[in-house]
Amino acid sequence: RGPMSESESQSVETPVSPATAAPAPEQQGRFGPTALRFLSAAPLIPFILWLLFYGPRWGFHAFCGVGVAITARELMAIVMPGQRLLIGIGTLASLGFAAAVVFAPGHLFAAVLGLGFVAMITSLFRPEPVETSGARAGWLFGGPIYIGGLLTTVDLLHGLPFGARWVVLAMMLAFLSDTAAYFAGRTFGKHKLYEKLSPKKTVEGSIGGLFGAVGGAFFALYVMNLPIPVPHAIALGIVAGGLGQAGDLLESMLKRSAGVKDSGRILPGHGGLLDRVDALMFTASATWLYAVYVLDAR
Repeated sequence: RGPMSESESQSVETPVSPATAAPAPEQQGRFGPTALRFLSAAPLIPFILWLLFYGPRWGFHAFCGVGVAITARELMAIVMPGQRLLIGIGTLASLGFAAAVVFAPGHLFAAVLGLGFVAMITSLFRPEPVETSGARAGWLFGGPIYIGGLLTTVDLLHGLPFGARWVVLAMMLAFLSDTAAYFAGRTFGKHKLYEKLSPKKTVEGSIGGLFGAVGGAFFALYVMNLPIPVPHAIALGIVAGGLGQAGDLLESMLKRSAGVKDSGRILPGHGGLLDRVDALMFTASATWLYAVYVLDAR
């Protein structure tokens, strides 16, 4: 995602006592939030670019697998707090489903059946507290598809011809949309988009985000030289950008329902990995569907 999204300044509303109030600005550190995000992520950028464009295919498989594991664990901890065994099983199930998506696409139905068996058996084995057992069973089944299915489309894109360029396109659709939405919202935002889930998001910011996503598609077209017709680039930017914004709102809904602000603390200033890829999962999925089923780029 971009330097800062509109939703990242929100937090779950909880009473704040003087003892736990935020320190004065001069006590909060030397760097602002945007600078902190950049400085903490900057050392990883050269490695990711090398792996994306020049590294071995198995290295990118491993990189994506680690991402799936971290993101799945964060999700399971949000929706099943305190259930260590179930969190571990949900994480492993997500990795297993991701492996089936990449290495055994012809057996996805069997993988879905396996998720159903795992969710049923695990839920019956650990039914307490019964009041939330149904929700846990649902997440043990749906969570691996949400993370292991959607996020793994980044790996699938990398396996296509011009794979690194397709991954960059998916990233640009997510990150430029998020960045443009932030600045458009700050400059022009007046009408709330979805106040219950993300009080800072505005309709104007959302529209600006769609323009940013279209800009990302044109970057891929003219700079990365992907074989995308201009009308397709516009349509992909609008559709994928809109799905990315919806993915951001979905994660906000999950965090609010659990009463948490961030999905984790993987890097200073960034929160969790799920906070960083909530839009990318959907832009990558839309990009993969377009590349495979519209352009037939296989």
